[in-house]
Amino acid sequence: MNTPTTTTVSLLSGISWWKWLSIVLVLYSIIGGFLVDVPRLAILNESIRNLFFHVTIWFSMIIIMFASMYYAIKYLSNGKAENDIISEQCVNTGIFLGILGLLTGAMWAKFTWGAWWVNDAKLNGAASAMLVYLAYVVLRGSIPDFHKRARISAVYAIFAFALMIVFIMILPRMTDSLHPGSGGNPGFGTYDLDKNMRMVFYPAVIGWALFSAWITNILVRIRKLQLENDQIQ
Repeated sequence: MNTPTTTTVSLLSGISWWKWLSIVLVLYSIIGGFLVDVPRLAILNESIRNLFFHVTIWFSMIIIMFASMYYAIKYLSNGKAENDIISEQCVNTGIFLGILGLLTGAMWAKFTWGAWWVNDAKLNGAASAMLVYLAYVVLRGSIPDFHKRARISAVYAIFAFALMIVFIMILPRMTDSLHPGSGGNPGFGTYDLDKNMRMVFYPAVIGWALFSAWITNILVRIRKLQLENDQIQ
């Protein structure tokens, strides 16, 4: 009979190296994000530490949504159901990360701009991108036929990613925006992302990206089990 300790060790030994790496890097970024010395800038002050969380989460969201588009294209090319499942769960993970990004962004806006939400091109674009992907979820739920749902969802996922890039990267650069790197404003790396911040920022991007891949992997496995259970019944 396995003891609780033996079972715990067995579960931990089953975790892939990249999952361990994601845990280490995320914990490192959280601890380092609060303890590392940061530039003392007017208005931003200590709120610049949100760069380690808000920006890195958004980067991870873009990566996982790109993965959704990639597997959508793969599904359209070979028709394998697994590609549709992965594409769908990438979107679910991306929406979760997007909501975290909006919440951390609202907190940052409150401390730097004086309001939880302002009429900013990038903020509005980020919200619009999330609405586009929420519509993806609604679309999937409204089509009962599996193959038809998968094909339409795959096409939608491709256009959704393109729209997201337009909303959060292209339009803010063409209009006035309070965000760094948009609307003529210099990006963070231009004037205040010093070596101390880089030592936390880049590992944080990798850590959150790997962690989001881990979440997606779990969701995919759950979805496969649900489908297998439905077939048995």
